[in-house]
Amino acid sequence: MLTDAEKDSIRDHYRAISDRLPGFRPRASQRRMLAEIANALSRALEKVGDDWPEREGESITVIEGPTGVGKSLAYLLAGGVMARARGKKLVVTSATVALQEQLVNRDLPFVVENSGLPLTFALAKGRGRYLCPYRLYGLTAQHSQQSLLQPDPMMALWDHKPEQAELDALSAMADAFHYRKWNGDRDTWDSIVEDGLWARVTNDRHGCLKTACPNRVECPFYLARDTLENVDVVVANHDLMLADVSMGGGVILPAPEESFYCIDEAHHLAKKAVNQFAAEHSLGQALGWLDKVGAVVVHAEAHTGKAELASNAIDSAAACVETLTEWQWLLGSEDSLAASSDNLEPSWLIEDGVLPERLKTSAANMAISARSLSKQLDDMGNALSETRKDKSGDVDLDKTATELGFLIGRAEQLMAVWDLFDTETPENAPPIAKWITRRAEGKGDYLFSASPVSAAASLAATLWRRAAGAILTSATLRSLGDFELLLSQTGLKWLPKVSCMALESPFNFDEQGELYLPPLLASPKDPGGHTREIIEWLPKLIDLKEPVGTLVLFSSRKQMQEVGAGLPAGLRDRLLIQGDIPKRTLLDTHHQRLKDQQASVIFGLDSFSEGLDLPGESCVHVIIAKLPFAMPDDPVGKTLSRWIEKRGGNPFIELTVPEASIKLVQAVGRLIRTERDYGRVTILDNRLTRQSYGKKLLASLPPFKRI
Repeated sequence: MLTDAEKDSIRDHYRAISDRLPGFRPRASQRRMLAEIANALSRALEKVGDDWPEREGESITVIEGPTGVGKSLAYLLAGGVMARARGKKLVVTSATVALQEQLVNRDLPFVVENSGLPLTFALAKGRGRYLCPYRLYGLTAQHSQQSLLQPDPMMALWDHKPEQAELDALSAMADAFHYRKWNGDRDTWDSIVEDGLWARVTNDRHGCLKTACPNRVECPFYLARDTLENVDVVVANHDLMLADVSMGGGVILPAPEESFYCIDEAHHLAKKAVNQFAAEHSLGQALGWLDKVGAVVVHAEAHTGKAELASNAIDSAAACVETLTEWQWLLGSEDSLAASSDNLEPSWLIEDGVLPERLKTSAANMAISARSLSKQLDDMGNALSETRKDKSGDVDLDKTATELGFLIGRAEQLMAVWDLFDTETPENAPPIAKWITRRAEGKGDYLFSASPVSAAASLAATLWRRAAGAILTSATLRSLGDFELLLSQTGLKWLPKVSCMALESPFNFDEQGELYLPPLLASPKDPGGHTREIIEWLPKLIDLKEPVGTLVLFSSRKQMQEVGAGLPAGLRDRLLIQGDIPKRTLLDTHHQRLKDQQASVIFGLDSFSEGLDLPGESCVHVIIAKLPFAMPDDPVGKTLSRWIEKRGGNPFIELTVPEASIKLVQAVGRLIRTERDYGRVTILDNRLTRQSYGKKLLASLPPFKRI
């Protein structure tokens, strides 16, 4: 239950913002969001003795807050007060770097400065964004450059031998970090670091020497993590949050039981989670690092005396090599993987995720061998850690630990793939998508990939039933008017006490905007005819005499380019096409044209349908070329669609249309960004009026005046 002290605190800090900022106007929807968040988090269940209670979603709320509500202020203020009052961390996550930067650089400082709420905060990043000083110094000081050109157990991190320019870059990074001219954060380095080079100087949790590392005191990752323990608010991204809970929670971020999560841009969460629980590995690369297991574990045995562990690890690695070689032979006769001049990298999607009988034994053997290898290497790693406690500063021991850590990480990845390949899901459960791709660059090399088609069960188990509380919010969470799709895809439907709320928009849509559906003859199902009609219509829809902005959104790059090339010269000269120039340059040019009293037209794709903020006259017309249907052409989408069909469902109606509804609302949302904006949305897709689902899509849009 919400206490009087908590109510008063939220009210007083909110009032302080209003008093300090003459132009600030409290909004009814924002106040509702503040109250809903506070009430939800007040229902958080605490530990009883040594046990956590069974959570059923009582402290989880889903809030759709349209543009203009002021969502970030609401969840930072209410979430911050409740986290401090209840002794929790507020973990705020987003899908985009832009929102994370906005939260850290603008929104949180605003709340602290104007509300009087003394929140401390920090940005959390994954380990892979930080330099490993031990590795970097080892490459640039303890070894000569010539030694970098020799094979070693870590060469699998490179896809080529290091070039002189890369060696020079390593030296530059070492100097800059040593003299504290750089903090070791990849994102703050003054030039782009190629992935292959960065992999050489970063680290993962397996290769890290942890407290035994001689450079622990200056390690950027540990310094950043130490900071997280002493702040009220941690800002991260969805991927880092999901990675943390998949490792058990509390590894990088605060433990779920001690956290109030605020998940902004929550409409991305389900797909992010599916990607997080997917796994893949290359057959060729696996054979490469498996060949190094023997030398590394023998070296580790010399330090630990664990002869049996070393012997078992070597045997498990040999079993993996034998079974992978068998797979290489088995796949050589698979027709679906026969390369041709048209397709050098064919892919075989295993139907319904059920392996053919001839492959099941090999998959099971591979899964057993991979699990065994992962366990043996992990046990050897633990033994090495114990040894290092008594031999700190032993360079050879530390090098062995780093090499073994690399192998542990690769073995864990191998095990993840084959555990999924070996899994047969129950009849009524969503299947696991499994597919194999033939690699063009290596003779007989294949990429094994597997992914659950739904992360609902994993999210429910690893996050929702453990978190002290959670807020999921975004401008667009409902699909076709309800929250069913989000609840289903995220596993929240299994928690009966989750609350949902759709806030009213502060905008007066019927006065600020218009919706126009031109009478096109061609359907988008006729791409050529549809493109020709768009070329005919755009000069009629866009008035180049007015110094205002127009945003034209396409679902296909090919159609966008064809339309751009087919327009009259006068209109073509006003175009700014996504991909032709950097986004920042495109937007700067757009605003400069308007400032110079010229019309400007932006052509954009799906990424411009979300997160692009063009208030006022920088965008008074949004033209949508066609409905944003995303047909399932990827292995995960195809597997899920087939499962729905086999159960008597219609994947187009159950998935494609609801997901298109969310994307369409997001695209339309580019028009009205403030209470003073005005303009028109034009949709060049006659399926809105000709197909039965069109009415549902129209009903989900803001109530613009129809013309």
